[in-house]
Amino acid sequence: MNRIGSARLLHGLLFWLMLLAWAPLMASSAGVPGNTLAPMLKRVLPAVVNISTTTYVAQRQNSLLDNPFYRRFFGGNVPAIQRRSQSLGSGVIVDAGKGWIITNNHVVEGADEITVTLRDQRSFKAKLLGADPAVDIALLEIEADRLAELPLGDSDRLQVGDFVVAIGNPFGLGQTVTYGIVSALGRTDLGIEGYENFIQTDAAINPGNSGGALVTTRGELVGINTAIVGGAGNIGIGFAIPANMVKAIATQLARYGEVQRGQLGVVMQDLTPDLAQAFGLKRHRGAVVTQVVPGSAAEKAGLRPGDVIVGIDGKQVHDGSALRNAIGVLRAGTPVRLEVIREGRLMKVTATIALPRDARTEGERLSPRLAGAVLGNLDEKHPLGESGGVAVVEVAPGSQAWEAGLRQGDVIVSVNRQAVGNLMDLSRVLAQGRGDAILLNVRRGNGAFFVVVR
Repeated sequence: MNRIGSARLLHGLLFWLMLLAWAPLMASSAGVPGNTLAPMLKRVLPAVVNISTTTYVAQRQNSLLDNPFYRRFFGGNVPAIQRRSQSLGSGVIVDAGKGWIITNNHVVEGADEITVTLRDQRSFKAKLLGADPAVDIALLEIEADRLAELPLGDSDRLQVGDFVVAIGNPFGLGQTVTYGIVSALGRTDLGIEGYENFIQTDAAINPGNSGGALVTTRGELVGINTAIVGGAGNIGIGFAIPANMVKAIATQLARYGEVQRGQLGVVMQDLTPDLAQAFGLKRHRGAVVTQVVPGSAAEKAGLRPGDVIVGIDGKQVHDGSALRNAIGVLRAGTPVRLEVIREGRLMKVTATIALPRDARTEGERLSPRLAGAVLGNLDEKHPLGESGGVAVVEVAPGSQAWEAGLRQGDVIVSVNRQAVGNLMDLSRVLAQGRGDAILLNVRRGNGAFFVVVR
């Protein structure tokens, strides 16, 4: 072997020796101790479940049966035909003691039956405790023992470039693990959900992964997988709902069965460099108030057009979408602390998030004793012209509310002898209620009466 060949051989040996020496360091810097995720996954995988749903859909009858000549052979009673539709998804057990499972709303929406299958192949029928289509989150409950849990972590600590693992049930194949990085944070305006603040990742997310877990290499649950771009399969762009947003929504679903969103009552736009210069501001991030809705929480808090909202409850507001998302996870009646720049001066104001004036809800959401009634805030269109109280918008004949004597057009002005001016008041008083009955003071036409609802 000549001198040149010997030199090349020596360089090649040195390269491979250096690569072997650096491999553990590279694995460590990637957050993968021991160059494997197996120990973490052994702990996490039992908390990720498969979810299957069954929906019964009425199928169109044979067109021949539309003809009265043929229908008479069935005596006018044509048997109903139902088609069984099934779908698959994923979920995460977040509380083993209560059997609570987080998944996507679109995985279970409209389902007649929901079945949860654990990693050990045990299967259970699940109860839907509540869902929020605007954020695409649903909370399920199963009765089972020996469950593993994966509590929601702090997604605010995530950074672009962090390594993450997506776990789910793609294409119904069974539990699958994929690995990647956080590609972006705070993705909005994608038109996927009503409130968007997505974690973007290149960890492969495919159909069936919906509702599954996005975890760090330390096994912390930082997101719930929800969407892919491209329709049929993974193209390296997937999205997850941040754990902190999920936590705020799940808390309301567990307690109320729904998310009763309020409004701040402002029209806003992003603070651009041009606007910042016009307002004499050095910072280029925030939400500019362009209009304040009369009678809203914002007006009561003293906000004005031209104010720049830069913080809410100690967190920075970068743009209008960030403010909208922060308000969107709060229940009506929640006070918030806003940091506002007005005429170059930083000030702090407190506003209480209020329900929209046209808000309405099913009575059963507030109390099982009001099942069958749809309740709403009063407005200027109400025939009585009332300024305070809760309107009975609809009542289903034969329902519990109907049997108690409630009728469409009634106005509930007090509950258990406490005045209620709107749905927020009604919800608060009913939550405090004790005993087997509710005492309602109801106005109907020019008269008023009490109703005992049991």
